[in-house]
Amino acid sequence: MIVELHILQNFAPSCLNRDDTNSPKDCEFGGYRRARISSQCLKRSTRWHPSFRAVIDCEVGLRTKRLVERLSELLIEAGHSSEEVALIVPAAVEHFVGQVGEDNKTKVLLYLGRDEIERMKGMLEEHWPALVAATGASGTAAEAQPGKKGKKSDAKSALGTALEGLKFTSGTRTPDIALFGRMVAEKPEQKIDAACQVAHAISTHRVRMEMDFYTAVDDLPSEDTAGAGMMGTVEFNSACFYRYALVNVDDLVGNLDGDRELALRTVDAFLRASVAAIPTGKQNSMAAQNPPSFILAVVRDKGLPCSLANAFLKPVRVAEYGEAESLVGNSLKAFDDYWGRLATMYGSQGIAAQPVCWTEEVSLEHLGGERVASTENLYGAVQKALQAGGGA
Repeated sequence: MIVELHILQNFAPSCLNRDDTNSPKDCEFGGYRRARISSQCLKRSTRWHPSFRAVIDCEVGLRTKRLVERLSELLIEAGHSSEEVALIVPAAVEHFVGQVGEDNKTKVLLYLGRDEIERMKGMLEEHWPALVAATGASGTAAEAQPGKKGKKSDAKSALGTALEGLKFTSGTRTPDIALFGRMVAEKPEQKIDAACQVAHAISTHRVRMEMDFYTAVDDLPSEDTAGAGMMGTVEFNSACFYRYALVNVDDLVGNLDGDRELALRTVDAFLRASVAAIPTGKQNSMAAQNPPSFILAVVRDKGLPCSLANAFLKPVRVAEYGEAESLVGNSLKAFDDYWGRLATMYGSQGIAAQPVCWTEEVSLEHLGGERVASTENLYGAVQKALQAGGGA
């Protein structure tokens, strides 16, 4: 089964997601410039939102280069000497997940479940005496002295041989990694295919960037000081975004080692956090805390998923429906009209549920019959459809 999420969300002036020039991200779509929020930004906001962790009832994964440091801390806490740990852990991390630099950081940013880090720790502890013996750790101090490079190289080689017998298997029960997947180029066996796809959010209308010129006053000025203590500019925009994501529930169950109950909790957590999460860029100076105005969830037990971004191929304009209409309301109408045309052309077979809710005072011809009163009703309808369909 597949669960799709369609959201329309209008933000006040903001700079939620910036590029390398510190400007709001944008793109061209349908021949017009649009505001954009990257999928990476949306995914991070979702997985770190408190509602995601509250529903899955466990910690999210860690994205880090400091696996050596974290694993070393755990082993030292378990009673192993810092000298032994310093010799063994960098080599072990390189064996498990890929190259480690001289600064003891991995060459790439790893995405790991805390259960995987605990498994690494347990595997090392199980073989600790053999690993210590391979390093010749009792002679550590001598080997670190000048002129002892040969012994140090021999110890590293012996440790590498001892680690060869340790096979760290792929797989995690961490819900966000099961959702978003990971790629480890040096260790393809650690790859996890994502069960979730998240599109870049784009504005339903044409957008022009605007500039905010600001100054700051020095509260302790000298007598010869006139004017501002500093000045600068910040780019921003205001846009109604179309957001789209989908979760393949079958793949999610597989990524979670067949745990159907955890998979359904993860879907629920993803929906709730996707609706609630807002990127944090420039929020302290702009406070664009605007919840979605429209949410549609589609549960498919067969058939292909479908983004409705093309509903906005022609940019929405307020004047198109009369000055009394709102940009959000007109975006809803464009979405509903396109949904109706798709349903006419392709049919609606395979859709197990399509609960929808919105805040605007508009009537939707094609989706109005599926309207529910609240987001809680929407989440409940999705879970009911997944339970009825077997969840996988």
